[in-house]
Amino acid sequence: MIMDRLARAFDDRLRLSPLTRRALAKVFPDHWSFMLGEIALYSFVALVLTGVYLTLFFDPSSADRVYQGSYAPLDGTATSAAYASTVRLSWDVRAGLLIRQTHHWAALIFVAAILVHLVRIFFTGAFRKPRETNWLVGVTMLMLALANGFTGYSLPDDLLSGLGLRIIVSVVESIPLVGSWLVFLGLGGEFPSDEMIPRMFVSHVLLVPAVLVALVSVHLAMIVRQKHAQFPGPGRTEHNVVGSRLYPSYSLRSLALFAWVLAVLFALGGLVQINPVWLYGPSAPGQATSPAQPDWYVAWGDGALRLFPPWEIHIAGHLVPAPFFPGVVLGGVTFLALYAWPFLERWCTGDRRAHQLLDRPRDHPVRMGVGVMALTFFGVLVVAAGDDIIARLLRVPVYDVLYVLRVLVLVLPVLAGALAFLLARALCRSDAARLGELTRADLRAAGQGADRRAGGRRVRAGEARAVDEPELPTPDRPGQRIELWPDGGVWRWRYRDEPAGVTLLNNRAMLTEREAVDSARLAYPGVDHVAVPGPPPPAPPGRVRIALRRWGNAALGVSLLVAALRQRRQRHPDGDGPRPE
Repeated sequence: MIMDRLARAFDDRLRLSPLTRRALAKVFPDHWSFMLGEIALYSFVALVLTGVYLTLFFDPSSADRVYQGSYAPLDGTATSAAYASTVRLSWDVRAGLLIRQTHHWAALIFVAAILVHLVRIFFTGAFRKPRETNWLVGVTMLMLALANGFTGYSLPDDLLSGLGLRIIVSVVESIPLVGSWLVFLGLGGEFPSDEMIPRMFVSHVLLVPAVLVALVSVHLAMIVRQKHAQFPGPGRTEHNVVGSRLYPSYSLRSLALFAWVLAVLFALGGLVQINPVWLYGPSAPGQATSPAQPDWYVAWGDGALRLFPPWEIHIAGHLVPAPFFPGVVLGGVTFLALYAWPFLERWCTGDRRAHQLLDRPRDHPVRMGVGVMALTFFGVLVVAAGDDIIARLLRVPVYDVLYVLRVLVLVLPVLAGALAFLLARALCRSDAARLGELTRADLRAAGQGADRRAGGRRVRAGEARAVDEPELPTPDRPGQRIELWPDGGVWRWRYRDEPAGVTLLNNRAMLTEREAVDSARLAYPGVDHVAVPGPPPPAPPGRVRIALRRWGNAALGVSLLVAALRQRRQRHPDGDGPRPE
């Protein structure tokens, strides 16, 4: 009662009920791949929750501190305050190690979910008009997640993270003219400086998370405004979304996914050890450890530094060190290409239409080949970050492994991209539904550029989907309509596509015809609506059924009368009933 009055009071002043009703009626596609973004969101929530707990015990300082705690090998050792508080957090704080390792696993899965989500968007063409801005926001979130993950990895001030920080500082210093100034401004002095850990701490727990929260909010707002893209299918057009409503079905499914993400993260944090800093020891600028590998999301940079030859050039009298090309140029070109891809593809294909339906990866062989080539290239770089471990396992010199990886990083991406291009082209231009159904003739035709299916006509990128499932605007597809009819005291409606033989019934009854029309227009904008007679009424009962119903009612009345008389006689056996005194 109190909550109801409070809700009504807020609604009378803020008029939130129309917005809430519209939001709860929003439809989300049912495809599993749309959950990848939610995994990233829930991992970020886990990062915030566990990070708040860790900040209560972490000391972000480079000042000397004598560790005194349960870990005997380091007891009495002078370390930095950051390292001592991290070891104490892991060994002496209740649930400290669980929360710390869960935080680390959440960071890894957060970046992985963003990356896989971007890969899905790339191969299905979800970055095209009108969603270019959302793509730019997603790429920015990936870049910030990489940066924030590295700063969090470096905060414990252990030997392994100190080595990684020294590498990043060297890469920044390799930038001609401004490199050393950027390092001085970022660290507050030469490496290692006393301001290094406090500045990374502020960036890690305040600046970057605040920007990420803002970008996530913008990302979700644009999704609500633009509505979800969806894969082609029965009843799915450029003007509607077919799936589950936000409440209750999609909300329950999303909450279940949130519970699963938290369960998996805490299970990993409690059962799988990660980043045992007490084994590495405190950071020392003059020391290094081998083997030493960073987390996977920055391993591609480490692998590029290991594979790139020690070439140094002079430009206008200024030295350009070798780390500049694999460390700065490669990362810069990668993110510039990601930012520019939607506009570059639009310029190359000439496709400037708005798209609400997604592509199958096979429908764009060039995009498929480029994507597979890039993924293979960075996959080889990630493997190259562990060349010393590979050499130890294979018992071969590390330089032999290095030379093999240098060849693979140049050859393997080209071969993988060409193979993906040919297979996608063969699937797009043949009658095969799956990769295993391709024949040699299909592959040969794809290699020769012939089209077996459309009479030799080449299919351009903008026409690929029209070959299989034409999706034209509603006025060009007669037979689509919304049918409304009264059903007792309510109104119902359904979507019908007669050429495709598709009929979708709305399972929610409306009180008035106006509400039914508004609901139909929200789900299928641009589709004409007509009022039709409802389902035929049931056939009138025959004479036999009427007679049986009458005799049944009479028998029921007689039985009730007999039961009442019998109950009265049992209450007054003399039959005279009560008499007044």
